[in-house]
Amino acid sequence: MPHVTRPHIKMYATASCPYCIRAKQILAAKGIEQIEEIRVDLEPAQRLAMMEITGRRTVPQIFIGDTHVGGHDDLVALDAQGALDPLLAGA
Repeated sequence: MPHVTRPHIKMYATASCPYCIRAKQILAAKGIEQIEEIRVDLEPAQRLAMMEITGRRTVPQIFIGDTHVGGHDDLVALDAQGALDPLLAGA
């Protein structure tokens, strides 16, 4: 079976955020094994950086490759539209 190169997944998150946990579960169910998790609760400067990049202050903020997906609800909506799998496949 050929090796599939998946895009880099980055998620701004906190330890206790239920939406962060659920977003990771959704991605894991899609076969994503590695997520770069940036903990804004441990590194407050990262929250400021996240807010500059996304214009949002809530977590999670999810990036798939260069695409800012948004938060948990945005991830769920993308999946419901059938657009998440192609994005995860690097399309």
